[in-house]
Amino acid sequence: MGVKLFYSNVLRILATIMTLVITLPVSAQSNIQDARLWNAPDHSRLVFDLSDSVTHKLMTLKSPDRVVVDIKNAKKSTRFDGFNFANSPIKSIRSAARNGKDLRIVLDLKDRVKPKSFLLKPNDTYGNRLVIDLNSIKSTKTKPSVVKNLSVAGGNRDVIVMVDPGHGGEDPGAIGPGRVREKDVVLAISKELVRQINTVKGYKAYLTRSSDYYIGLRKRTELARERNADLFISVHADAFTRPQANGASVFALSLRGATSETARWLAQKENASDLIGGSGVKLGEHDDMLASVLLDLSSTASLKASLSVGDRVLGALGGVARLHKKNVQQAGFVVLKSPDIPSILVETGFISNPAESRRLKTRKYQRQIATSISKGLKGYFNDRPPLGTWLAAQKNGGSASDGAYTVRSGDTLSHIAASYSVSVNQLRKLNGLRSDVLRVGQRLKLPSS
Repeated sequence: MGVKLFYSNVLRILATIMTLVITLPVSAQSNIQDARLWNAPDHSRLVFDLSDSVTHKLMTLKSPDRVVVDIKNAKKSTRFDGFNFANSPIKSIRSAARNGKDLRIVLDLKDRVKPKSFLLKPNDTYGNRLVIDLNSIKSTKTKPSVVKNLSVAGGNRDVIVMVDPGHGGEDPGAIGPGRVREKDVVLAISKELVRQINTVKGYKAYLTRSSDYYIGLRKRTELARERNADLFISVHADAFTRPQANGASVFALSLRGATSETARWLAQKENASDLIGGSGVKLGEHDDMLASVLLDLSSTASLKASLSVGDRVLGALGGVARLHKKNVQQAGFVVLKSPDIPSILVETGFISNPAESRRLKTRKYQRQIATSISKGLKGYFNDRPPLGTWLAAQKNGGSASDGAYTVRSGDTLSHIAASYSVSVNQLRKLNGLRSDVLRVGQRLKLPSS
């Protein structure tokens, strides 16, 4: 009886286990619900919207060139034949089921690329995403040229301004009434601003992005540094939790906390842009590297210049727009963390405000905003032209090519040397200086080219 009872209990337990196994839920396949393609000058980005997170594997194949993406336990409910591949390295996209439950996606290529993939977690704008970046082989080998010699034409170089339209591509930015997108508005304003600046002798302006694609926050400042920019301007048209919020603002960097609740909220929102646009890089990676420099930034000429040019731009904006705050605000915006480049962020208005949203989408108002920003920065640089520029030479009473420079208030020997691509020792020897102390109005000889 004891043996029979034992086996009876064993059979009952096994039956229970089998029932549990049979009734356990089978993990549902993740579904590719949509896909988007963004083309930038140096890369193309393919984004897949997922119903759930996935595990994937990326590989490249040759003869012919292909990028293959294997996605575990996945299917798709969208088509890949509606893309325009004209400005991308992709010839076509095809897909097929693999191993019964997996999905293989094949990108047939026109040109060789260096691919990179990463996953993005859900946020307020999107759900789970798989991002495939196809970086141009040429762009990885040939870096953008850097202006190393600032003494162009005997010290008469242009003032370089880098204009940064916020957001772009995967990141639409704020969306106002009538589906007005921040990324579109600020790109239009930025293009007009660059056009206006480039019509003025002594200035040269560049865009960080020229069309609808995303650039990581750190990359934006790197582009400014590659150009040896004298000023970095990031252009935005953000939203707030209350539609009543309105008015234009200008921001400079703060290391000690934001100057207002709105400034703090906007900075947190903008700094999360990489989570939406998808840079594949965590912002924290570089913070330690810059920490020691940024700790001293509040006492440097860079932040002082940022506040000064910001004040000029804010004053000019007040002629065409209501101002949200009458003073330059400060907050910890990532795009302003360039210790060597004066940087400001211009909020052209609140796109969440119905009245401002209507104005911001019109060409006329975009042109007025661009004109006011241009007026403000030119007013600043005309008064305080960077050393070695054509503007400085004019303010100095002639061209620096005459082999002399007149010292102005705020000048230092090291700044003058850097501006004319000479060493401090050269300037000391040539001018018989026993110290680095200068007096306003002093004429310094410059080495001949």
